[in-house]
Amino acid sequence: MKKLLMLCIGLASTSYILAQDITDAVRYSMDEIQGTARFRAMSGAFGALGGDMSSVNINPAGSAIFNNSHASLSFGLFNKEDDITYFNGTNSSSNSNFDINQLGATLVFNNTNISSPWKNFTLSAAYDRSADFDDDWVASGVNPNTSIVEYFYQNATGKRLDEISAFPGETLSEAYSEIGSFYGFDHQQAFLGFEGFLIDPVEDTDENTDYIRNINGTDFNQQYAYASRGYNGKLAFNFATNYDDKFYFGLNLNSHFINYERTTFFSESNNNASSSVTNVDFENNLLTTGSGFSFQLGGIAKLTEEFRVGLSYNSPTWYRISEETSQYLATTRIEDGSSVNQIINPNVINIFPEYRLQTPGKLTGSLAYVFGKQGLLSFDYSVKDYSSTKFRPTSDIYFSGLNNAISDVLDTSVSYRLGGEYRYKQLSFRGGYRFEESPYKDDTFFGDLTGYSLGLGYSFGDFNLDVAFSQSERDTNYQLYNVGLTDSALIQSKFTDVILTLGFRI
Repeated sequence: MKKLLMLCIGLASTSYILAQDITDAVRYSMDEIQGTARFRAMSGAFGALGGDMSSVNINPAGSAIFNNSHASLSFGLFNKEDDITYFNGTNSSSNSNFDINQLGATLVFNNTNISSPWKNFTLSAAYDRSADFDDDWVASGVNPNTSIVEYFYQNATGKRLDEISAFPGETLSEAYSEIGSFYGFDHQQAFLGFEGFLIDPVEDTDENTDYIRNINGTDFNQQYAYASRGYNGKLAFNFATNYDDKFYFGLNLNSHFINYERTTFFSESNNNASSSVTNVDFENNLLTTGSGFSFQLGGIAKLTEEFRVGLSYNSPTWYRISEETSQYLATTRIEDGSSVNQIINPNVINIFPEYRLQTPGKLTGSLAYVFGKQGLLSFDYSVKDYSSTKFRPTSDIYFSGLNNAISDVLDTSVSYRLGGEYRYKQLSFRGGYRFEESPYKDDTFFGDLTGYSLGLGYSFGDFNLDVAFSQSERDTNYQLYNVGLTDSALIQSKFTDVILTLGFRI
């Protein structure tokens, strides 16, 4: 059995880490609280309403609206459908999973001093899944201009041959490990290209820094398979209080956690007479784990018995993130009229130094109008500046450049949510609409999200049963690699959720 090596990349400086990019910043900055069925049925427009366990994630003052201690448990069926276009090729995929997406409880403590304006206070704990990373899709088509060789060629250009090749007597695994340890991730990519015969040096000397491509011509048959798993979760510890049944104040202390796994497998073939390499298979694996902290402050005011306003602030989330990668490359070349296979399987796990990520804060203003016991209307408006996202330490050269790129590429995003509920005896009918702007200045790269939702609820007194259906759409252009082969696959995504919630007094 081959030995699996563990390697710490960039021990001297994190500036060698090239695993992080802007898409990572966006992935961990976006929050999509799946929430309870009532919350989801009204598209999450709960900032001025409260009285729901998931409303605490929008405005921490919302738990003080409860008159009695309350708990809820939610199950969800989540489906994502993708239509993928890559040059002349089209594909589709569908991914579904079923899971517990919300769990929480609020304890209400009434003030025994009836003359005090402070009526009660609440203590709550709530878990909500804020992002689901489960996805599988394939992009395939004929690329008329660019081969995967460009990825390895651009990573090699300017680097000495003796920095990207194995020494005499050194195994490929040992060389890959040593190159990563001394020079970093981009040198490893150049090493794979050289040892896989995708590139050759112009001069066969240690000092050589110029290379030639062994794949040339046009019309490259390409297929890119993407598979990811994992989630981003949030555990909120909440304190809220009620002043004179008119003003409500709350605080959340939030613990966040990330678990993200991704595998990409690229395959290319060509029949060009000018190419000595005819087939390439290239696999990349990533494992990301992290934990973080944030806090929230919020208030709700009853201006009249019917009309309510809310304001809440979400602090940035301060993450500490660790990443591991592994790679595999296989090529087929023509040599003396015969096909020769070359496999570069280092069996090395690159372990990158822990880094820090600060995601943007968010400010939400809310309005709600309650028609007695007959129903309500609610509206939330949020502002989030994605350009303030920061990789740390900012003193690192690579992270400093990446932060500058984030400021140039990302933008302030606004979102609004509108929800309504109509009650007839024990039965409630709900609906909602939401819109979220793209976090990118160029929204053709990552589009706006629009969605709607519907739901029903039935109250049995101390027990309630709710169900919600929601659907949203977003288009993205997924760039295959950050250098060289930078062509994108257009992905048109439709998200469909069905959530069931059991709620009860405790």
